[in-house]
Amino acid sequence: MGKPVLDAVAVSARDIERAKVFYTLLGFDFEGTGAFVSEDHVEPVRDDGAPRLMIDSAALMEKLTGEPPRAPNHASFAMLCDSPADVDAHAAAIAAAGFTVLVAPWDAFWGQRYATVMDADGYRVDLFAPL
Repeated sequence: MGKPVLDAVAVSARDIERAKVFYTLLGFDFEGTGAFVSEDHVEPVRDDGAPRLMIDSAALMEKLTGEPPRAPNHASFAMLCDSPADVDAHAAAIAAAGFTVLVAPWDAFWGQRYATVMDADGYRVDLFAPL
């Protein structure tokens, strides 16, 4: 039996255009070759072998699951930044764009600059870089 490979991380959004703004601030490209954009589902360009980010409309997810989606408060995904200064810059850009910075950048005891931000639908994204 082969080993499964993480292929995609999925979130839902009440406003796909607003979600694209948030994830663009984190470096995702929704305009380049390889991006998929429709009314109810978008995926940014990804590097070869990298997991996909899938954003489905809340309306589509409700049709598929029979209930409105709810963002978890116990799960997140993490984005490795190039430097501690990049963690600060991404968190500042997200705040300036009107999104929530849940945990301001700080020097974590495990040796990383760390912050947690939240998209408009409540999905949490950790930003980090080695100190």
